[in-house]
Amino acid sequence: MVVGNVPEAADFVVVGAGPGGYAAALRAAAQGRKVVLIDSAGVRGAGGVCLHTGCIPSKTLIEAAHLHHSASHGSLGVSAEQVQFDTPAFQAQKLQIVDELSGGVRGLLEHAGVEFVHGSVALTEPDTCVVNLDDGNILFLTFEALVLATGSSPAELPDLPFDGERILDSTGVLALQSLPSTLAVVGAGYVGLELGTALAKLGVRVTILDVESRVLPQMDPLIAKVVQGRLQALGINFHAGARARGWEQGQLCAEADEGGLIRIDAEQVLVAVGRRANAHGLGLSELGIDVNDNGCLDVAENCLLTERIAAIGDLTAGPALAHKAMAQARVAVDALLGKPAGFDAVVPEIVFCDPEVACAGLTLEAAHEHGLEASTFRFPLAASGRAVTLGVPEGFCQLVVDADGLILGVQMVGAQASERIAEAVVAIEFGASAEDLALCIHPHPTLSESLNEAAQLAAGIPLHIGR
Repeated sequence: MVVGNVPEAADFVVVGAGPGGYAAALRAAAQGRKVVLIDSAGVRGAGGVCLHTGCIPSKTLIEAAHLHHSASHGSLGVSAEQVQFDTPAFQAQKLQIVDELSGGVRGLLEHAGVEFVHGSVALTEPDTCVVNLDDGNILFLTFEALVLATGSSPAELPDLPFDGERILDSTGVLALQSLPSTLAVVGAGYVGLELGTALAKLGVRVTILDVESRVLPQMDPLIAKVVQGRLQALGINFHAGARARGWEQGQLCAEADEGGLIRIDAEQVLVAVGRRANAHGLGLSELGIDVNDNGCLDVAENCLLTERIAAIGDLTAGPALAHKAMAQARVAVDALLGKPAGFDAVVPEIVFCDPEVACAGLTLEAAHEHGLEASTFRFPLAASGRAVTLGVPEGFCQLVVDADGLILGVQMVGAQASERIAEAVVAIEFGASAEDLALCIHPHPTLSESLNEAAQLAAGIPLHIGR
């Protein structure tokens, strides 16, 4: 591309190389479009935050913590002594995993003929953008279509600004070369629970606090009850209704709802109070596009902001999840190419804490808010032969079913919930009834049977649980 003040024509531009961005680039290239993919990290950014500093590194840490904890707490006659966690060795292997996966994404993009540009973008006209290149030069592009997929960043608290040493975001925690003896986690949502639980399993004394009255406040209270019970079993302290006010001399100071000051020993603090869309600095106001009160962009059902511009992923309303972004990428590309498209899919939400949490579709409360007559049917994992042999009987599988037996939603808490929820998504998307699912034979003994057992209960033919 030619650097200069005269705009250069581009066909299909994608801004951001995370899961949504690279998926959009591949989808557009597969339909014969010449794609330019612009990322602030250049080709090294292939895969985005999810791959480099988010989903993949965190799940690697969670797996390491699980192995360490299982080996340290023997069962079924198996035990080990002096189990150790080598943090530098873990970091080296984590980087190897990230490099391997990001290399795979780069290979896909190169094979598809996608051109990478290292820089940041600001829109100036409905069909024009300026690219501030990494080398200091400026590139002007006109485009036929453009997808914004710039993702999000960790939200910061005024009283606990990130310093990269004592007050950390999730990226900072995942890059630690040595573990602290004590850690305070501010926020009992997805990230706080996942990383807090993992570090507790590695021997860190962890305390979690949240302004809400329970963990995972957006989910079913029964799920929160199971998760909080496990936190207690792992030795993790949880302070509900507590607002962090600052950190000094090795202690996090928090204000309790009922009054009084809480002081928590914390060598380091993880602030995990959500994420904010990277919607600013894109020149949206130049096109009359506003960021809404939630910090996101209001897109049409087909993910379009204008006739030529789409936005996907964390820039849009809903959960900030990689699989949502990748699904929206297909919709956005089709819409920009003039094809009928709409995003109304069931998006599963997963928390990789212990036990895992996975949900899809409507909760009972949401069903009632939609004016639907609905009921819940719950199968406890304590009645699952496989869960008991694995030593993980905590949790349940719950179906939300309407008056006609149609499955509206599924909530799971328990071992391998992240893997089991996909079947529930298929059932909801295909309009399956509880009886449909109940009549599908599930292999025994497996955790997948829990969904079948809950469906049998809903269909009035329970087997391993009373009516």
